[in-house]
Amino acid sequence: MKPVAVTVGDVSGIGPEIVVRTLADAKTMQELPAFVIGPANALVRAAIAWAPTARVRRITGVADHHPAPGVLDVLDVGVVGDDFAHGQVSAATGRAAFEAISKAIDLAKSGQIDAICTAPIHKEALAAAGVPYPGHTEMLAELSSSVDTAMMLVNPQLRTMLVTVHCSLLQAVAQLSVARELRIIRLAHRTLLDMGIARPRIAIAGLNPHTGEGGLFGREDIDLIAPAVTAARAEGIDATGPLPGDTVFMQARRGRYDLVVAQYHDQGLIPIKLLGVEDGVNVTAGLPFVRTSPDHGTAFDIAGRGVADISSLRVALRTAHELAAARTMRQPPRS
Repeated sequence: MKPVAVTVGDVSGIGPEIVVRTLADAKTMQELPAFVIGPANALVRAAIAWAPTARVRRITGVADHHPAPGVLDVLDVGVVGDDFAHGQVSAATGRAAFEAISKAIDLAKSGQIDAICTAPIHKEALAAAGVPYPGHTEMLAELSSSVDTAMMLVNPQLRTMLVTVHCSLLQAVAQLSVARELRIIRLAHRTLLDMGIARPRIAIAGLNPHTGEGGLFGREDIDLIAPAVTAARAEGIDATGPLPGDTVFMQARRGRYDLVVAQYHDQGLIPIKLLGVEDGVNVTAGLPFVRTSPDHGTAFDIAGRGVADISSLRVALRTAHELAAARTMRQPPRS
């Protein structure tokens, strides 16, 4: 089993803390082998503070990674000074986070790893560093030359995939189209198959209250969403919708559907986070490799205090291994 590469994220946030506390656990490393990509000095600083019995070992490549209890293998990528400050936006930490992600993508594209688990990045820090991406999803798609990707959130009770992601609500509505809806429904179907679900059942949430109430509250559900669902069903995809957004997630949670296609960011993320951030995992669907992430941000307000919850990162790491294994079973090995 190939190790998972864990990118440390923005080191001014809680990334270094949750990474070292997770990977310093001997049972975790035995079950879920992983190495870290990011500035080694930041990982050393974090280990001294929050995992004092662990040893940070610098490696130069995947071949140097040899899982061992209490040892954190770190591929030293990205430069930050030893005096970086927790909880502060910095161009240097934004640039380092981007370089670590870029390196992980290169390793995945070359087949040295099958999965990446990313600790949180900070959008303002990326912008300060001149990085032209608003988040992981867009960055991963372009740098891996993937043209058909989407953000997917999963927890033990619910899965959702987003039609639109990091944009204003007005922009999200403007971006909706029959073609875009159909693309996401198809991608959701393929992704669930990759996850080992033999007959995926997909619900499509409506945009407007009561899915527009026959056009009284807007025609997007009638003109843009419904035709895409009809087209998907004609292709043999078990798609249902559009369904009212205020009840469809409840139905999926009760087992009626395997995934809900949400029309915009908060429509999909609020139900997931309401069920518990500690169990939520962000998955980028449509990549040639697996990518997962904890379902929370950099938490600048508590960075450096040693109180961050590591549950979501542990679940994200486990999910990365599980999805990589499921994908390997479905796909022939890469040459």
